[in-house]
Amino acid sequence: MPTGVHLRDARQQLFDAAERVLLRDGPNGLTSRAVTDEAGCAKGVLHRHFADFDAFLTELVLDRAAQLDAQARALRETAGTGTVADNLTDALTALFGPVPVAIIPLITFRDELRTRLRRATPGGGIAVLSQVATAVSAYLSDERATGRIAADADIDSLTLSLVGGGHLLFADRDPGPPTTETVNKLVTAVLADVVQRRPGPGTERG
Repeated sequence: MPTGVHLRDARQQLFDAAERVLLRDGPNGLTSRAVTDEAGCAKGVLHRHFADFDAFLTELVLDRAAQLDAQARALRETAGTGTVADNLTDALTALFGPVPVAIIPLITFRDELRTRLRRATPGGGIAVLSQVATAVSAYLSDERATGRIAADADIDSLTLSLVGGGHLLFADRDPGPPTTETVNKLVTAVLADVVQRRPGPGTERG
């Protein structure tokens, strides 16, 4: 039992350290030495728990991607309330937070990491973006079922536009993330032809 607790704690400490390095120094700065230095432990600690550095990065990405599930559930719970545009604006802002946005170029940067992610889970090769797309698609489907989105709306195309456009907006965080108004403008433009203009009972327009 003590060994299991130690392992779990070591993994989390290493994941948290890698996250800090990634946010501070970017994908190029994320090395095994940088992670263990940041965690304040010997380099051998990482290799004691993971076969190699790409195995560590694979587990890191899957762990952080899984954390998006709670935000995906929160988005789906908003279906039928507020406005579709506002709900998606809030969700994209949360889903494309600093850590997910920093992980996306890491996946792009490392071919072996993409390969291992594809082996680990369906859609893993574009982890994070895949989670965001799944969340947005499920929400749009729910809203279509409520009648707030046109019955003939192409959910796949809408999802691609929202996730792709959202990623472009959030990818450049210098001097900072996009404003709520900027994100809402994108969402509103994408949904312009499919959002039903008639407000339902207890809902606002659009």
